[in-house]
Amino acid sequence: MKQSLLVVSALVVAWSLAGDGAFGQSYPSKPVHLVVPFTPGGGTDIVARIVGQRLSERFGQPVVVDNRPGAAATLGTEYTARSAPDGYTLQVGSTSEIGIGASLHKRVSYNVLRDLVVVTPLASTPMVLVVHPSLPVKTAKDLVALAKARPGQLNYASAGAGTGNHMSGELFCYLTKTNIVHIPYKGAAPALADVVGGQVHIMVSTVPAATGLLKAARLRALGVSSVKRYPALPEVPTLIEAGIPDYEVEYWYGLLAPAATPRDVIARIHSDASQVLRMPETAASLDAQGLLPILKSQAEFAAFVKADIERWAVVVKASGAEGF
Repeated sequence: MKQSLLVVSALVVAWSLAGDGAFGQSYPSKPVHLVVPFTPGGGTDIVARIVGQRLSERFGQPVVVDNRPGAAATLGTEYTARSAPDGYTLQVGSTSEIGIGASLHKRVSYNVLRDLVVVTPLASTPMVLVVHPSLPVKTAKDLVALAKARPGQLNYASAGAGTGNHMSGELFCYLTKTNIVHIPYKGAAPALADVVGGQVHIMVSTVPAATGLLKAARLRALGVSSVKRYPALPEVPTLIEAGIPDYEVEYWYGLLAPAATPRDVIARIHSDASQVLRMPETAASLDAQGLLPILKSQAEFAAFVKADIERWAVVVKASGAEGF
């Protein structure tokens, strides 16, 4: 165990020391592609479009959001990992394919720690437990009681096997000792659409993906995964308040690049992205979607992601979940 953690630590250091390059001062001189490994409409896509628009203004070049969904975000992540390390292909990574995927996916051709470098954090959000309004529950305790009375008869949706929605759902089942069936989709938007349509009962969604549906009363929120009530949903109790001790999940988003991307290019992207996050207009756009900007150095973000990977590895093992 100690040896494996030393290997992870060494690889994280390598993340913060991506290779040198000679063209950072002239970067970017052409459009930059921002890979989103999920369908449009989910939290990652929302963050990419908010940040991408502002980055385009600072770069003086188009920032093109490139949705590449499939296989629990491994297809888009593999595309990024195998792209030329020149700064023109970046990815909006997240808890799902990075924090969880590092330990969940054993048969993919890339290694998160070896083949990608973290560039800068962007934003974070708690998860929110939502149900279809027709489900006869008003609180998380009600849901636990119903699930125990009907083991294996309720189901929950996710953006795909191994995603943050999936593992947050597994964490809920693990902590409450309930048997709720997982139904994977190819993204958060289609998953939420089926919860709204009543085909699926439950979802543990990111706040930005569910905000509009909650405001329209098309879904009912039972609890958020933050330690304190979340400003965007002040009326919704935390799941800890609701009687589920230790249920805490912070879902993060950040920019990543192929591992050999030159250090001066990484530094330029980090600097510009940090400036974008400090803009009042960006903060307002993120806040409207239930997101909080994260301002950390590249080294701080690398350490944060390393800790997140180790935390989710425990949940993956306990759940018995298998990825790709």
